[in-house]
Amino acid sequence: MERLDGGSAVPSHLAGGIVALGNFDGFHLGHQAVVGRAVARARAEGRPALVATFDPHPVRHFRPDAPPFRLTTLDQRERLFAAAGVDAMVVFPFDAALAALSAEAFIAERLHANLAVAGVVTGEDFTFGHRKSGDVRLLAARGRAHGFVAETVGAVTLDGEPVSSTRIRTLLCDGDPRGAARLLTRPFAIEGLVQHGDKLGRTIGYPTANVDMGKYLRPAYGIYAVTARLADGRLLKGAANLGIRPTFDPPKELLEPYFFDFSGDLYGQSIEVALIDYLRPEAKFDGLDALTAQMERDCARARVLLDA
Repeated sequence: MERLDGGSAVPSHLAGGIVALGNFDGFHLGHQAVVGRAVARARAEGRPALVATFDPHPVRHFRPDAPPFRLTTLDQRERLFAAAGVDAMVVFPFDAALAALSAEAFIAERLHANLAVAGVVTGEDFTFGHRKSGDVRLLAARGRAHGFVAETVGAVTLDGEPVSSTRIRTLLCDGDPRGAARLLTRPFAIEGLVQHGDKLGRTIGYPTANVDMGKYLRPAYGIYAVTARLADGRLLKGAANLGIRPTFDPPKELLEPYFFDFSGDLYGQSIEVALIDYLRPEAKFDGLDALTAQMERDCARARVLLDA
């Protein structure tokens, strides 16, 4: 799996490929349908399969003060694309220059000249170019002029509603990680480096791995049953507080998983923590004894849910 800069010419061995084009934040069922079609077409035609995405998300460029909303990082998307059979991920840096590029120029310069595409696959609502002036009809028409075939994949529905990143974000913010996982086809997971904290957890028998939330969406604050994958591939189970720890002062936003039956030094390591079940909202306790008693109950319930 290769990662390429969308502002440069594609290597010769990846020229003439079929490209799935979109943002693909979350890589949910709908995104998977688009990428799956591109991979199937590439294999049928004996061509490379590529996915082209944008980073940062266009919303972040136009609304830099927007609250965090990302469902995946580039690294996570790269792994998901590779598992789907993609040969390379093309990243278009979304900056002022790209935002100002006309739809016609995007097709001519980025898709035709740089990527040398033989085909493009998008979702039916895909837009591009300055002020979203380009759509799938323009892409198909200008594609023919540049010698490539563009096609669209219709919306995927589940429970009678289209699958979308917005719908997933709503479920997560409502404290329904299992509902979000159905649309994602996997649990929502936060990846980050384990940081040094105030180490209060170890004093009460619950040492935690502190992970900064970065640019991820903030799901409902509260206690979760979680799993985590370590850098060496080991899978752990645990319970985590996601929020601002109202019992402690000053408040500090963190994801703090406690892993069952584990002892080891995770500081500085990258871990990926998946939210499996929402147990309860955050609460403020009158002292460490009350907090510890509740954590014991939370962990017992998380064990049952994770072993089910």
